[in-house]
Amino acid sequence: MSDHVVVSDFRPDLVRWRQLVTPAWLAALIAGDAVDAAPPPGWRLFEAGCAGAGLFEQAHIPGAAYLDTRQLEQEPLWNKVSDEALLQLLLARGVHHDTCVILYGRNNLAAARAAHLLLYAGVRDVRLLDGGYPLWRAGGHACEQGPAPASAPTADFGAAFPAHPEYMLDTAQVRALLQQPGDVLVSIRTWNEFTGRVSGYSYIDGKGDIPGARWGRAGADGDVNSMSAYQRADGSMKQAAEIRRQWLSAGIGASGDRRQRTAFYCGTGWRASLAFFYAWLMDWPHISVYDGGWCEWSRDPANPVVRRCDAM
Repeated sequence: MSDHVVVSDFRPDLVRWRQLVTPAWLAALIAGDAVDAAPPPGWRLFEAGCAGAGLFEQAHIPGAAYLDTRQLEQEPLWNKVSDEALLQLLLARGVHHDTCVILYGRNNLAAARAAHLLLYAGVRDVRLLDGGYPLWRAGGHACEQGPAPASAPTADFGAAFPAHPEYMLDTAQVRALLQQPGDVLVSIRTWNEFTGRVSGYSYIDGKGDIPGARWGRAGADGDVNSMSAYQRADGSMKQAAEIRRQWLSAGIGASGDRRQRTAFYCGTGWRASLAFFYAWLMDWPHISVYDGGWCEWSRDPANPVVRRCDAM
């Protein structure tokens, strides 16, 4: 352990700059060095993934536990589990409302999904490793093998649950939002998904999108794990100003009215959760995720659908 304070590449362009951490900062924290914006004792590190425990045991960031997204969301719509199930999962993992939780993923969209749900639950200090596991490895940082140690459970979350229900919208709330002048529903999908050329998923039949939604972009066509419109080539977050310009050009936040509500959605929630988390870092006001996304909307024949490709 050293007394050196790591000046750790925190982002001056982010209002919540403490919540996006770099691999160098995390490595120093794990090593026991004094770091800037250090979390309080009892902080937890989780790798989030879907059915990836085998890969986790082969190599992971030292001290991490594994969090499977299948415990956070459920088939067939891949919406979040019930509030009670989410609460019991957090308690079993030793997560209290004032626990600092640092998340990363081999696919960092999984970590963003977990981050959104922890913020919804009311965990006050949620941090995301910028660039996730790939950027950790690219930096040459150490890994360890084996299963994660058992978590020490906690009996009480210590706060109202969920503390931030406004961070999540259901289908009825989205229908109501679309009727409110100024409020914006944002499609975090590829161009081919947004225009209705493809559904984007093997398990989603419907092609098209939600009428009235604005295109918030995502990544490369044909890759629902790409968020290249928001991330640099190494998977780290683009500058906030660049993301803000992108949204303003699509009419998202263009009115300048901080009362405007912005709801993000994608196919099932992962890409929308990353857009939400970046917006939260930027202190974008009144943000939420439409949990059901295109998967739920497209399965209800009562919901209108637009196929923009038909008009092209």
